[in-house]
Amino acid sequence: MTNELLWILFALVNFAILIVMYRIFGKAGLFVWIGMSTVIANIQVIKTVEMLGLIATLGNITYGTIFLATDILNENHGKKEAKKAVWLGFASLLIMTIVMQVVLRFTPHASDISQDALETIFEIVPNIALGSMAAFVISQYLDVWIYSKIKQLLPSERMLWIRNNGSTMISQFVDTLVFCSIAFYDLHDFDVWLEILLTTYVIKFAVAALDTPFLYIAKRIKPKLDE
Repeated sequence: MTNELLWILFALVNFAILIVMYRIFGKAGLFVWIGMSTVIANIQVIKTVEMLGLIATLGNITYGTIFLATDILNENHGKKEAKKAVWLGFASLLIMTIVMQVVLRFTPHASDISQDALETIFEIVPNIALGSMAAFVISQYLDVWIYSKIKQLLPSERMLWIRNNGSTMISQFVDTLVFCSIAFYDLHDFDVWLEILLTTYVIKFAVAALDTPFLYIAKRIKPKLDE
């Protein structure tokens, strides 16, 4: 299976699972999803792949679902709940970073087979986590603010796609710029860094477009825990 086809399937699976979480657990399910996705995406982003002849990092789909989750919270439960979710995601990433740095400091037993693999992943994570935490808070608050402003101006459900895409695509650009500037400034040559920046945003742009139907689905869902 090609990376391009796998990417589309992976995106659809991520969005579908998010909707199932919301249907079963309501806003609590979205809170869990945001905390989990923030951690997972920052591990996935270490891996680079080639799609359509361009270099890209993974993690963009899983990370992009966070914007969908906060938009659902903003739309169905209000701005306050969306902001609460932003800080939950931030706290999850911060805790993971601190805990795993302590784990790496333990001297492994002679029979241990995981230390090198953990170091490969998590020694680089602090740099990525710093960029991600800064980008996450800035872009998510921007997303919540823009979504609320657009909703005030265009409250009709027919304008839901404008609220979703407008807020997400603007905030995703800010997120990508902040993250790449902090996380990858000393890991790649400038031409590779710039290509990662551009392809990352293009991918996030595509994710934002793909998630729109799922926001309409979530708009009509009555979570079981709220029934």
